[in-house]
Amino acid sequence: MTTATPAAPTVARVTETTQTRTAPSGSSGGTRSPEFRLAMDALGGLRRDLFHDAFAYRPLPPMATDGPLTRRLSGKPQRYAARLPHAVVVALAVIALFAGSAGAGTMGGPPALLSGLMCAAPVLATLVRPVGAFWMSMAATPLVALLDGSLREWPWQPGVFVCHLAVLVIVAIRTRPRTAAWMWVLTAAYALFTETVIGDGEYNTSAPMLFLSALALLMVAVRHVRREARQEVTAQRTVTAHERSRRTLLEERTTIARELHDVVAHHMSVVAIQAEAAPYRVENPPEELERAFATIRENAVAALTELRRVLGVVRAEDHEAPDAPQPTLADLDALLANVRDAGLTVDKAVTGAVRELPPGVELSAYRIVQEALSNTLRHAPGASARVEVSYVLGGLGLRVVNGPMPEPSLVKPSPGAGHGITGMRERVSMLDGEMTAGPADDGGYEVAVFLPVTVQTEGEA
Repeated sequence: MTTATPAAPTVARVTETTQTRTAPSGSSGGTRSPEFRLAMDALGGLRRDLFHDAFAYRPLPPMATDGPLTRRLSGKPQRYAARLPHAVVVALAVIALFAGSAGAGTMGGPPALLSGLMCAAPVLATLVRPVGAFWMSMAATPLVALLDGSLREWPWQPGVFVCHLAVLVIVAIRTRPRTAAWMWVLTAAYALFTETVIGDGEYNTSAPMLFLSALALLMVAVRHVRREARQEVTAQRTVTAHERSRRTLLEERTTIARELHDVVAHHMSVVAIQAEAAPYRVENPPEELERAFATIRENAVAALTELRRVLGVVRAEDHEAPDAPQPTLADLDALLANVRDAGLTVDKAVTGAVRELPPGVELSAYRIVQEALSNTLRHAPGASARVEVSYVLGGLGLRVVNGPMPEPSLVKPSPGAGHGITGMRERVSMLDGEMTAGPADDGGYEVAVFLPVTVQTEGEA
């Protein structure tokens, strides 16, 4: 007896077998259709919004008191204003209580009071358990109708009509638009179910409930969207302002590094050249002196090379070194003449013994005065300014103050972001100085700077 050899499995059979084994039970294939995934996502959203931790404790927080009206209050009135939403909810609960008690048909006494309490309880529950309050309102709707018995208004009696509408609006305000949409869908489903199974009453309240609740929830959703858009715009503006300030600070540091590179590199070059030429100015210089000058020159050249390597990287590829020397305080008169030609009335006062200061201090002082006068031209057109330079024992004092802008003024001030102040503070911080900038008493603006300068004695020199 011979046994037939089974045929080798083909690729199609292997693929079919694999799909059959990997396909989940209850499905027709290994992939889900987009409609099925959309439906599952929707059901998942419904479960998260209205079923998961529906009765979780979420107390209503106090209202922010930074609005245009509440910020003017202080003390107890401001604290009371923060509790205004709680007072509104309590007022709505009282209205639902009276509506439920008065609309209880022929009932009176305890049944009418019970009907009113069932209408007021869900509204009060929105203060602590908003999603749970929605389910309480849904449960109170048939209970109040059964308690009444007359079924004149169906399916929402007057009390539960006020209750359910208030609960929908409050919960929508406290949650998000998707939750509001699900609550409205369930409300519509309940209305459709009652009309299909039980029928209409003497007066059907489904259409008014669905119309008014849809209109109210739409307004709440628009409010949510506007608030989120405003918050996003504010966050983007904050990030943009921070990035702009950071970029300006980096640009100012780059400018300072370039200027210092030019100043220090010039002086280091002079030191190297003078150290190389010094031995030739002395007849028969000692060997120790020649070695000392050679060491000075080598150190100066090494320092210059390192300086160019470290600070030279901050130069842009298209940056060219200025042909003229960097400005100093001796060039202030030319700067003041330039701004006077631009229409700024400016005076200068110098106190103390004028002396030569370190190049970095001279350059930074000139740039600070230049930027302060530029800010006056941009932000206070038509105002006068005064520049005060004080040479004191421990350093240099600067004060640039401008008066208020005249009214009326034909030239409008520039709405600049004030990055000039950032650059001035960076220069002052680099020199371990102090700076204050702010409005003056007369309505103008004042910039005061002190740059310390170490005093060298004859022995140190």
